[in-house]
Amino acid sequence: MAISNKMANESLRAKYLEKVAQFLYDLGEEVLQVKSNEIAIPVVDCNDEEKFVVFTVKVPTGANKGLEPYDAYAIAQDYVHNLAEKERKAKEKAEAKAKKIERDKEIRKKKAEIHAKGQ
Repeated sequence: MAISNKMANESLRAKYLEKVAQFLYDLGEEVLQVKSNEIAIPVVDCNDEEKFVVFTVKVPTGANKGLEPYDAYAIAQDYVHNLAEKERKAKEKAEAKAKKIERDKEIRKKKAEIHAKGQ
């Protein structure tokens, strides 16, 4: 007898949440289950402050409540494309800023020359 899609997803999520928890436990971490799909581990940051890292495990159903399947390959490809686009825009912005700084230097230099001639 087949089980519902929701029950299959819950079973899959629980299986992998347990695998992640066991992996972290084997690394010597204190693993705390904070929700049915989340675990947290206490950590200390570079400022010696206690923080928590939370791991969430989910089985996405896709868009339109599962009518359009979730495609991690397409999403990963979009992510790489978006990162490249952000990098390109940041580079353009840095180049524009460098040009403006150079232009402003020239303007200040010319103003100083004009001011020096006037005195």
